[in-house]
Amino acid sequence: MTDEEVISRINQLVAEEHELENSRIGEGLSAEETARLRTIEVGLDQAWDLLRQRRARRAAGMDPDAAETRDAGTVEGYRQ
Repeated sequence: MTDEEVISRINQLVAEEHELENSRIGEGLSAEETARLRTIEVGLDQAWDLLRQRRARRAAGMDPDAAETRDAGTVEGYRQ
């Protein structure tokens, strides 16, 4: 996956996140919508992590294509 493909995926997830949040303003999300929102958030964290890995590998003179999507437990465990 290229940087452009990762960025495109990020943009898709952000658009879906906003659509979901804006569709229920003042009403709250159903359990299914809340679960989908959580899935989107994890997907965004994974995509951003992958993009950072690719950029770091490139900056270090390494192959950015060797970067891999990390599991949800890993990316969700990072300290902010």
